[in-house]
Amino acid sequence: MGIDKAAQALPGALDDVRVLDFTTVMSGPFTTRLLADAGADVVKIESFEGDQVRARPPVRDGFSAYFGALNAGKRSIVLNLKSPAAIELIKALIVKYDVVVENFRPGVMRRLGLDYAALSAINPRLIYCAISGYGQTGPKAQSPAYAPVIHAASGFDVVNQRYQDGAQRPATGGVFVADVLGGAYAFGAIQMALYQREKTGLGQLIDVSMLDAMVGMLVFEGQEAQFPGGNRRPLYKPLKTLDGFIMVAPTSPRNLEQLAIAAGHPEWAQDPRFRTAAELNRNWDALLALTEAWTASRTSDEAEQILSAHGVPCGRYRDMPEVLADEHLVARGTFGEISDGGGTHWVSNPPFRMSGSRAEARDLVSKLGEHGEEVLRTDLGLDDEQIAALRHAGALG
Repeated sequence: MGIDKAAQALPGALDDVRVLDFTTVMSGPFTTRLLADAGADVVKIESFEGDQVRARPPVRDGFSAYFGALNAGKRSIVLNLKSPAAIELIKALIVKYDVVVENFRPGVMRRLGLDYAALSAINPRLIYCAISGYGQTGPKAQSPAYAPVIHAASGFDVVNQRYQDGAQRPATGGVFVADVLGGAYAFGAIQMALYQREKTGLGQLIDVSMLDAMVGMLVFEGQEAQFPGGNRRPLYKPLKTLDGFIMVAPTSPRNLEQLAIAAGHPEWAQDPRFRTAAELNRNWDALLALTEAWTASRTSDEAEQILSAHGVPCGRYRDMPEVLADEHLVARGTFGEISDGGGTHWVSNPPFRMSGSRAEARDLVSKLGEHGEEVLRTDLGLDDEQIAALRHAGALG
């Protein structure tokens, strides 16, 4: 499992990019994890307590695998951002770095004297990415927000409820889509800013709103809200099998023919209810009912194999242990192995492969503050006495 050895020998696309990472929890760490996967030198600045995810399960021997998955490949330095001496250290470091990423509530970095205006005055080439729930501007910019709040505010939860026939309330959420989506957009925006800097020599401020990211994901729904009254779009529903469920998506006339043959009912392809796209849309539930009558007498694996062999888009519902063991994902190198004090575990690699550069999780999960002295000695030339003085003053952990 993992990227092949030849790919590991390739340089990273961001090998010469340096990042100061002020992020915690998920959206920001997801962004900087991707940067580290691409080879960037990411230095994570943590409080004396550390990123709160360090304590979140699953924890083995005091080490959180959740933290490792979000922070692999980063170095760690502990600084007290309430200390003037620590703020001065950061301002001294900033000339050595290309990118800052932070996901505090808007205004926090300004109060610390570490906002884009302050830091870009020191380093005009700096790319400064601020990720927040509602963005840096607008009436709700100061409102606190985590991913579940943004799911509700964006319309995502209500839209999803309307797709669940008979649901009396929005679904309970456990997957933080807004964090991952916002982090992915931030990663892409940083690449655009790096490219533009090559032409202009100047950095810029990137303002990423998780709310904007979620609203942008509702492509059809945003248009339907402006132009309501059309027929309900076909909904893709789980179909019962003997041991679970399977998703079947015969979205084209060709798919319908393939489904009819696979199920042993070639007459479905000639049924006037399904002959045209308009008729199929109107009678979508009838087609799914016929299909479920067929899948319900087979195991999920059997139904998937038969349908796939006939070219029908389908996939059985799987739990995460099955996904981690999936032979296709193993063959693609979807997962990489990292180590921390609790042992080794698998984490997802970036979902893209590049022919000329290495993009994968790096096997480094830093202990809290592990690289503080290294960073200060290498980047600022501080000696033992100066480092000890910073610790005595409570600036450095």
